[in-house]
Amino acid sequence: MDASAEQSLPEEPEQSLPEPGSQDSVAGDDIEIVVNVGGVRQVLYGDLLSQYPETRLAELIDCLAGGYDTIFSLCDDYDPGKREFYFDRDPDAFKCVIEVYYFGEVHMKKGICPICFKNEMDFWKVDLKFLDDCCKSHLSEKREELEEIARRVQLILDDLGVDAAEGRWRRCQKCVWKFLEKPESSCPARVVAVLSFLLILVSSVVMCMGTIPELQVVDAEGNRVEHPTLENVETACIGWFTLEYLLRLFSSPNKLHFALSFMNIVDVLAILPFYVSLTLTHLGARMMELTNVQQAVQALRIMRIARIFKLARHSSGLQTLTYALKRSFKELGLLLMYLAVGIFVFSALGYTMEQSHPETLFKSIPQSFWWAIITMTTVGYGDIYPKTTLGKLNAAISFLCGVIAIALPIHPIINNFVRYYNKQRVLETAAKHELELMELNSSSAEGKPGGSRSDLDTLPPEPAAREGPSWGSRLKLSHSDTFIPLLTEKHHRTRLQSCK
Repeated sequence: MDASAEQSLPEEPEQSLPEPGSQDSVAGDDIEIVVNVGGVRQVLYGDLLSQYPETRLAELIDCLAGGYDTIFSLCDDYDPGKREFYFDRDPDAFKCVIEVYYFGEVHMKKGICPICFKNEMDFWKVDLKFLDDCCKSHLSEKREELEEIARRVQLILDDLGVDAAEGRWRRCQKCVWKFLEKPESSCPARVVAVLSFLLILVSSVVMCMGTIPELQVVDAEGNRVEHPTLENVETACIGWFTLEYLLRLFSSPNKLHFALSFMNIVDVLAILPFYVSLTLTHLGARMMELTNVQQAVQALRIMRIARIFKLARHSSGLQTLTYALKRSFKELGLLLMYLAVGIFVFSALGYTMEQSHPETLFKSIPQSFWWAIITMTTVGYGDIYPKTTLGKLNAAISFLCGVIAIALPIHPIINNFVRYYNKQRVLETAAKHELELMELNSSSAEGKPGGSRSDLDTLPPEPAAREGPSWGSRLKLSHSDTFIPLLTEKHHRTRLQSCK
């Protein structure tokens, strides 16, 4: 009886989309939307899509009432027989985007370019606020990389371009700046950079050799001073550093930014002690006692060690190390905190345990700090050491704790160094690849087999992409192409290029 009753029940008609331009209306919650994204067919329901009416998929529910013009403003093609919407988009990204209708948030799969995924979300009209925080960090990181590539490419293009409206002094200033700041611009610039690097090494070696007693001479007053030959070499090096700094200062496009830059401050500190000590030697004796002048000169000579930091200007490895340390302030702070707590605890324990010994070397807790520092850092000079059994046990524990405390933050610091170093290499390669693409596009547009870098500043716009024949004459171009920000439209790059 029940079986026959079930068979006699009328089947509910399947709610499908009406014909385009018809006046028939169907309840939006019961409509089935069939989409074909990059060859992947997906069936969605109106009640699911209507949760976010501002999205492109939700607009498909009522698009048929507006006719084909409305349909093709939302999709690339439409098959009236199958009632199927076609989109020439990335199917993998689409699978991630439709998660917003099911879970209320979007997660980006590994291996998808963040910039392209952001463009996919813009196409489907899904707000970025639905993107999970972990994916937003990847998006911001990739955006920063593209901006850095654009900045490097723009700098190269600015160097290659010559503005006829610029005056002679401006062009000369630009050439001097390029000659001194960019060793890769020409062979003479590279020679000057190597010479400056060697002079930094020579001046540092001369500073060290000047302290050797066998190489010093006795002046008229019986005091040991540097050998005149070493002084002459140092004077020559300082003269070169001064000339280099003044030329870079006068040719700098932004002199305030140049003067406040850290590396330029190091350059000033490297040459300033020489001139101050020279002034005090010749003029200071009239205003103060000779002894005070000599002490001031000796103190200024110690500041000459700042010139060794000039090597960072010519060494990308030192720059990378500096950046890694700056990015590792949190890990370094944890290291110092661990050591500070351990030093305080073990020095107090060592002082307390060693008081029973008559010949104890731990006179006070502040004095024990020195013992705890050299023990936890595994140095162990041996000037202070425990003599009791409990004191030796405390020393062994402090040694092990020091090894663990130092080893824990080292791995993140090394990771920051490797990550930044590899990132810089990738950015340099990407900038060169971008220039090669521009040169190739310029050559193909002009009909020449090859092009030169001098044509990069006058690149024509890229030819328009050809329409694909697969979906008929109404098929529109895909909106998935991305471009590097900060560059003009004529320096446009496609989605596949940006992913590379």
